[in-house]
Amino acid sequence: MSGPDLATLERMIKAGRGEEPADLTIKNVALLDVITGARTVTDIAIVADRIVGTHETYSGNSEIDGTGLTAVPGFIDTHLHIESSLVTPLEFDRCVLPHGVTTVICDPHEIANVLGAEGIEYFLQSAERTIMDVRINLSSCVPATQFETSGAKLEIDDLLPYRDHPKVIGLAEMMNFPGVIHRDPGIMAKLLAFQDGHMDGHAPLLSGLDLNAYLAAGIRTDHEATSAKEAREKLAKGMAILIREGSVSKDLDALAEILDADSASFVALCTDDRNPLDIAVEGHLDALIRRLISKDISPHLAYRAASTSAARIFGLKDRGHIAPGWRADIALLSDVEQCTVDQVISAGRPVTPALFATREPVSPVGLTSMKAQKVAAPAFAIAPDPGRNEVPVIGVKPGLIITFRESASLSTGPNGLEPDLDKDVIKVAVVERHGINNNIGLSFVTGFGLKTGAIASSVGHDSHNITVIGASDSDMAVAVNRLIELKGGFVVVNNGEVRAELALPLAGLMSLEPFETVAHALEHLRDAAHDLGCTLPEPFLQVAFLALPVIPHLKMTDRGLFDVDKFDFVK
Repeated sequence: MSGPDLATLERMIKAGRGEEPADLTIKNVALLDVITGARTVTDIAIVADRIVGTHETYSGNSEIDGTGLTAVPGFIDTHLHIESSLVTPLEFDRCVLPHGVTTVICDPHEIANVLGAEGIEYFLQSAERTIMDVRINLSSCVPATQFETSGAKLEIDDLLPYRDHPKVIGLAEMMNFPGVIHRDPGIMAKLLAFQDGHMDGHAPLLSGLDLNAYLAAGIRTDHEATSAKEAREKLAKGMAILIREGSVSKDLDALAEILDADSASFVALCTDDRNPLDIAVEGHLDALIRRLISKDISPHLAYRAASTSAARIFGLKDRGHIAPGWRADIALLSDVEQCTVDQVISAGRPVTPALFATREPVSPVGLTSMKAQKVAAPAFAIAPDPGRNEVPVIGVKPGLIITFRESASLSTGPNGLEPDLDKDVIKVAVVERHGINNNIGLSFVTGFGLKTGAIASSVGHDSHNITVIGASDSDMAVAVNRLIELKGGFVVVNNGEVRAELALPLAGLMSLEPFETVAHALEHLRDAAHDLGCTLPEPFLQVAFLALPVIPHLKMTDRGLFDVDKFDFVK
């Protein structure tokens, strides 16, 4: 972003020297040094969007009494998909910035898979209007693989027009690690174009020579480590580790031990996918910091990972410190150990409802992206394989987007193979919704606990077809058809009746309602899902990740059951 003009720069220098009042001064605040851990009571002087003075006494045209508060650098979420918040970027801004998150690094991968370049342009327009600093990594894998039907395709020529946009950092998560290792021409073209910029990684369980080959491409970060052993190998090989704790993918407990004084400069935090209900109940990055400190991580290291280290890793050279000359992104805490955010300063501006009201609106896009054909119950019939006694089953575990390969012996009824509710085996289907081929992929899943009914979602990472699970073919059909009428969203059905729903008409991914309304609807949806017997804390995003064929081990696409380890369909 551009720097100050001459007059503003002169004002910054004068105010820093105490020759004139600052625009804003935070008085008598405890400043936590995230490098040394020292805490010093001081004034913090700000002119425009820049800190101009600390560790001295200042006056300001506007002043905040910081007595009893502690100042830390604003938090940086290093990898997320705003679409997974289920609200527009401007509503995400209003929802998350009060939690101290002043910068987010977003991959608009979800909307790009539905709308292509139009989705990226929508996010760039939104990023120009938000109060928080939204930075964009350009989606590298649209579609994520060739094994599912996506609504769009982005090649290098589609990305290059946005490469030098001031809000763009680099290339987003390179999920197609087999394409990197085996030098797929399309992947190579994208890697080559970003050799002088940042390239985000996505390499679950990759190790040894394959990891070396992946890193040799110039990729520097990973948010997919799920064990300390995996993270340590990646750290040893020069990767920065982004500890992830989202609504479904919960890796903080497993990775907290890697964060210490030696590694803190190479560890940052991210949420990846987090919805408004979890944000309302638990928080955002503030929740991750709180959890890390509760695990005896020194507070200054947790706050360093959330700010200074994140800025360094992603080349954001103007932020991450509270010191003269640095961007004035500040979280004021009433409790450091609990990461209780009292006030937030974003680019020198106190965050208030009035500040959000100054933003220009952005027109929604993708309101007609739901092109699926309505279905009937027989569409979900699964014929038995005469040569097979057992069928493969996707195994789901709470808090993991990694799935497991299970099997089950199922009885055959008049409509083909039947679910086994006593053994928690139900049907899963992916219905193509982009109006391309009307595919329906069918299989079975375990781990949801459903005893009746069906759950459907148009959020289906990464191609965002309709994913539906159910104990009843007829309820699955009702759920899919209602979702089509809503133009996307979440639906819970039981005994032919819709019990809860949330419309997500913006590309079938995001609501046009305030985040408070969405959080309330999610609460009702979760209750309805649990009434069906669902045992998962976050059933809807867990459904969404069933269709992600770049995360081991067994996934469902509109083209069939997919073995990620073999990178081929289950025969």
